[in-house]
Amino acid sequence: MLMKIVGVVALGILLGGLTYVAGSVSADVPSAAHAVDAAACARLSSLKLPNATVTSVQVAPAGHFQPPTGAAEAFADLPSFCRVELTIKPSSDSDIKSETWLPLSGWNGKFQEVGNGGWNGFIQYAALATALRRGYATASTDTGHVGDTASFAPGHPEKLIDFGYRAVHETALRGKTVVAALYSAAPQLSYFTGCSGGGRQAFMEAQRYPGDFEGIIAGDPGRRKSSTSL
Repeated sequence: MLMKIVGVVALGILLGGLTYVAGSVSADVPSAAHAVDAAACARLSSLKLPNATVTSVQVAPAGHFQPPTGAAEAFADLPSFCRVELTIKPSSDSDIKSETWLPLSGWNGKFQEVGNGGWNGFIQYAALATALRRGYATASTDTGHVGDTASFAPGHPEKLIDFGYRAVHETALRGKTVVAALYSAAPQLSYFTGCSGGGRQAFMEAQRYPGDFEGIIAGDPGRRKSSTSL
C-alpha cells in the first residue's frame, strides 16, 4: 500500500512537471488583457482574507528593486509590479509572512508559488524575481518563522505545523485570491516549484493538498529531516 501511495505521488509530480514545462513555453508571451494600473494595486490594501491581513501594498516601478534588509541582492531588470505583503494566522500561535508579486502588465495568466530551502525562514526574493520576469503572478512565504534554524519549534507545535506544510498551503490559497482580486480573473494554471527544502514542500503539497496546483516540481527533495539533522 505504501508503494502504491509513493507511486501515485511521484506520478502526480512527474505529470505536474510536464504540465509546467508545456505551460512555460508561452510564459514569456505578455497578455494585454490583464494589464492593471497603480490604483487597482492600491485597492488591494482593503482586501479581506480569511485568517490573513494585508499589511502592505506598493507599486514597484520598472527597473531597480531593492528587497528588504537581509536580502542578498538588488534587482535591476524587473517589470513594474504590485507587491502585496500578508500576515497569515491559521492558529493563535501562527505568524506566517507571505508576499505576492503581480505584474502590472504582461501577466501570463498563471500563478507560481516558490519554495524554501532547509529551515529557511525568509521570503525567497530571487525566486520571486525569476518568476515575475517570466510573466507569472508569484508568491513566497517565510513558513511562519524567521531564521535558518529550528529554534522556533520547541514549545510551539502550531509553528512547526506551519513550517511543515501549512504555510505553503495558506500562501497558495491567499495568493490566488489576491491574483483574482487584482486581475478580476483567477489564474488559468497554478504551479509550485522548489528545491531541497522546497522539494520537501512540493511532496507535502502533492500528498496533503493536491488541489492547490496543477503542476508541482520537486527538486532534490530534502525529506526525513529528523534523521538527516541528527
